[in-house]
Amino acid sequence: MDFTTIQINRSTREKLNGLRAYNRMTYDELLNALMSLIPEGDEEGVYTEDFRASLLRGLLDVKENRINTLDEVKKRMGIQ
Repeated sequence: MDFTTIQINRSTREKLNGLRAYNRMTYDELLNALMSLIPEGDEEGVYTEDFRASLLRGLLDVKENRINTLDEVKKRMGIQ
């Protein structure tokens, strides 16, 4: 099995520790569990990795309130 080292802030590591399902859960197991929460597809088929990543970015945008209402979009596009 190949391993790598990643750099994360101490506060991020503490947050990850708080999400562990059990005390000896590895970060690899935890990250894979978190990634499994992103849907792999629907009744129309399997999503591409790019589409799955865009779903995650969209959810993060909603969480951070980086969204526009339909009226805001229409206004920017000059649609009444």
